[in-house]
Amino acid sequence: MQSSKVLLLAFYVLTCVSSMAMPFEKYSDYLGFYTCNRQIKTSVTFCGKSSNYTCLCSNSNSLATYAGCLSHNNRNTTKQLAKLVLFCRHYGGVAVDPHWFDESYSDFVENAKSAADIDGFNKSVPLAVPFKFGDQELDLFAEAYRQYLSNYDDSVYYGAALMGYWLLVMIVYAVAHWTRFFIPVTWRPVNVWRKYVSMPATFRKKAQSQSCLGVFDFTIPSRFETIVIALFYGFTILVNAIRTGYVENDPFLHTRYEAQIRYVADRTGIIPTVMMPLVFLFGGRNNFLQWLTGINFATFMTFHRHIARVVFALVVVHAACYSVIFVKVRKDYAGNMAATYMIWGTIATVAGGILLFTGMLYIRRRWYEVFLLIHILLAAVYIAGTWLHVADYGYLCFVYPAIAVWCFDRVVRICRLVSFGFPQADIQLLQNNTLKIIIPKPSYWKTIPGGHGFIHFMNPAFFWQSHPLTFVDSPNGRNIVLYCKVKGGVSHSLYRMLVNLPDQLMRMMVAVEGPYGELSPAKYADTAVFIAGGNGIPGIYSEAMDVAWRLLSESKKVVKLIWIVRDYDSTLWFLNKLETLNDSNIQTTVYVTRPKMSEVMDEKKSEVNTSDEDSVKSQLPNISFHKGRPPIEDIVSGEVNASPGSIAFVACGAPAMVDEIRYYACQQIDNPDKRVDFYEQLQVWS
Repeated sequence: MQSSKVLLLAFYVLTCVSSMAMPFEKYSDYLGFYTCNRQIKTSVTFCGKSSNYTCLCSNSNSLATYAGCLSHNNRNTTKQLAKLVLFCRHYGGVAVDPHWFDESYSDFVENAKSAADIDGFNKSVPLAVPFKFGDQELDLFAEAYRQYLSNYDDSVYYGAALMGYWLLVMIVYAVAHWTRFFIPVTWRPVNVWRKYVSMPATFRKKAQSQSCLGVFDFTIPSRFETIVIALFYGFTILVNAIRTGYVENDPFLHTRYEAQIRYVADRTGIIPTVMMPLVFLFGGRNNFLQWLTGINFATFMTFHRHIARVVFALVVVHAACYSVIFVKVRKDYAGNMAATYMIWGTIATVAGGILLFTGMLYIRRRWYEVFLLIHILLAAVYIAGTWLHVADYGYLCFVYPAIAVWCFDRVVRICRLVSFGFPQADIQLLQNNTLKIIIPKPSYWKTIPGGHGFIHFMNPAFFWQSHPLTFVDSPNGRNIVLYCKVKGGVSHSLYRMLVNLPDQLMRMMVAVEGPYGELSPAKYADTAVFIAGGNGIPGIYSEAMDVAWRLLSESKKVVKLIWIVRDYDSTLWFLNKLETLNDSNIQTTVYVTRPKMSEVMDEKKSEVNTSDEDSVKSQLPNISFHKGRPPIEDIVSGEVNASPGSIAFVACGAPAMVDEIRYYACQQIDNPDKRVDFYEQLQVWS
């Protein structure tokens, strides 16, 4: 209840701020007004030390000075005059007559005096007459302020250009995804692109995590993803470095140093604000671009992280530059930082820093649920802080889409949970420390072969946590079956609850968010080879069965399934699914990498008459078993040679195995007669 009140209060505050916020505008459209406004504000005084806009907009001498300034070089257009009326209403709370200019200009012509005409002129002393600037003074200030205000407009354009860059990337992915069936499958230019750019890992390893100093874990994207990210970094540096020139004798930003640090400060604040919607779109589970482009969730998460890092880096530069300005230029750091919008900007920056730190792979892998909770809460803080920081500068139009995307994703996720219901699931501990979870599903809930869902176990200790698990359909189609390797966190808690129960079985209420994922295009190949390692078998099995089920009896397509396990005992938890392969047209092979472990264990099981090996083989007569590590290179080349036409490899399992299959599949792309594809089903959740 208290949290609901806090959220309602926050929503009310943000709504109030939004109602008072300035709308977005192109500063070039109002260059005349803003130039005169700044020149008058910095050159003369009409209302004492404060010179607030309530006084400036109601003081006749002030309005006459505005009229005289705007008349220079015919800047007194309808748009500029109307801008003063709107500006005074917003910042001064003063309703200026829409036809103010004629009267004020007459006053200026009759009574205005220059600095030379005023005895003992001092700009800090309030004037009792309109003020007249010299033509050269007006021209210089106009040139300098044009450069200053253009930086605001340029920053929006450059932010839009970075958004356009990602639009181009999405188009490239979409074209590659939707035209793979129309471009000749072995056309040499396409094969060169696929072999050296789109398919391989950057440095042979992609799925395997790398480590630096034992703490900074990371994964290297695929080669094309790396190129996309590198170009993005380069483009970002470029748009933040260009068009920051200095106007000599600038009367507003007095030195080159002051001018350029201000230009950089403003640009690095505006560009990340423009890019905010992209961060939230790419990081969502219900991202419509996945269906349009064929990009999987893991790749979008890679892009999300790199865009978020760039956004935060720009925000840090923005904050650092303004800190320098407050200290060295304005010489009042504490006073400037006390402003409400600065306080919230600081809060947003700190929240972004914590988000970046807790998003490290090392933390995500070890404390994923803590990371997830912090990510959600601080993302909300970052949005609120940014909103309150930019509201008075007209940039809320870029915050709204970010909020809309984030809220849409959350609402859809809640709807998915509610629509699935909260059924009682059967949870059983199987051999090899694997949990089997059987969940009744609604009749309208369609499973996706190889798909996944996020499951909540409705226990008071961990109901708030969601865990992504791949599912398979039950034989009767009424349930989904999920398998989970016991590790830490919730899976270990369930293990402790099950280990001492009869039959190691219990029932628990669950909620499922899903389904997510989609079938790989392997179903279109003449030969589809599905390769799984260890607990990566459920999704691979599900997809292989779906492809085989769709084949017509006279079809010449070939479906093969290869499963790599440590020992025969490691097959027992999935034995009932393997038995269904006996009646299918899937050519199945199981590699047992350490069979002697089973033999040692069998010697200790005195009450068992037959070994696991004999037992498993007797139940799976149509499956071929091999002892030892699979020769991946020979398997890939052999399958390509044996295929009657195009061939696709789909892999899920140990990262090293997936990388190896990818590498050797890439080596086969040069085959002039057969198209060779590789699809990675290893989803990196953390």
